[in-house]
Amino acid sequence: MRLKVQRCSLSGLGAAAVATLLLAACSGGAAPAAPTQPPAAAATQPPAAAKPTSAPAAPTPGTQTASTANPTIALLLPATDAPRYEAQDRPKFTKALQQICPDCKLIYYNAGGDQAKQQSQAESAITNGAQAISLVPVDVKASASIANMAHERGVKIVSLGRLILNAPVDALVSYDPLVVGNQQAQALVDAMKAQGLTDKQIVEINGAPTDDLAVGFKQGAHQILDKSGIKIGREYDTPDWSPEKSQQEMDQAITALGKDQIGGVLAANDSTAGAAAASLKNAGLDPKKIPITGLDADTAGLQRILTGDQLMTVYQPIAAAQVANAKLALALGRGQSLPSDVINGSRNNGMQDVPAYMYKTVPVNKDNMKQTVLAEENYVDVSKLCAPPYDVACKANGIGP
Repeated sequence: MRLKVQRCSLSGLGAAAVATLLLAACSGGAAPAAPTQPPAAAATQPPAAAKPTSAPAAPTPGTQTASTANPTIALLLPATDAPRYEAQDRPKFTKALQQICPDCKLIYYNAGGDQAKQQSQAESAITNGAQAISLVPVDVKASASIANMAHERGVKIVSLGRLILNAPVDALVSYDPLVVGNQQAQALVDAMKAQGLTDKQIVEINGAPTDDLAVGFKQGAHQILDKSGIKIGREYDTPDWSPEKSQQEMDQAITALGKDQIGGVLAANDSTAGAAAASLKNAGLDPKKIPITGLDADTAGLQRILTGDQLMTVYQPIAAAQVANAKLALALGRGQSLPSDVINGSRNNGMQDVPAYMYKTVPVNKDNMKQTVLAEENYVDVSKLCAPPYDVACKANGIGP
């Protein structure tokens, strides 16, 4: 029998802001795989519960009344301008949780880059019975209030990717940001040396200073760049990881340094890389001749790599990460110990050493794309990757639907 999925929206938050998925398996049936793209939230309110013959007192918001075997789990993602969250993290977490707990209830929100909205979403998740929350914090410092509030209400916290600082966090699913910065910078330095560009300058476009990972990328990059002998002409920290602000930063760098002085761009992710490439083109420069780094291995970034408009990206095995995330959130929601076969490290958040599942990141370029990011099931829709005008580049690199 098919898995029954019920969708609803929370009053006052709007259908675009929240999707609540109730995963209810038919007895004796196996849970099918979740769709790669979860459906949009319905605008209708959930059906009213049957009226009891003797109404009990209303539970205190956040009081855990669901079966410990089938807890309510909330997934809070931070933004919509980075494609990976809706295209990768959300469906893969949904699928992973569905497979290990088909009768669990999943509450989903995306904050759209707004810390205040994420705070409100966390409060709503707790009010609606969440026993564990997995979130990518919009702001790692400000989100301490979310973790503190959750723990005061008996709700567990998994910090996903970014680590909430100076607050009680029960588990972390992430990677070493210093390694990512090293991977990006080393690829850039090697390319500039190979192309004879070391007499020119690097423009460094970092991520948001409110993101601990972005801070780590920057530190890791400087470990390589500062000893490379190549000058960093301009360096920017980009609020909210905004592609628009990234393009403005690149525009400013070109004006300040001069068109003939740009030798490479250390871009912290694929969205900022795309913005940098657009800025170069607008200035009459060819990004094929000016190597640009990236992160996330999103479809647009991979397309630029295939055409030569981006040097590389960094791939994160999101499916494996979300399987670990689902296992940790479920164990915490059930009041169980963290599974020892998942925890493989820890990171300190200023208050405590947080038990962690740490996964490895992989640099991706034209040469290893098929063996890395394209080898993960449902990570990239090859028909979209190779849609015209990119079909020619795909064919030239032995990639096709």
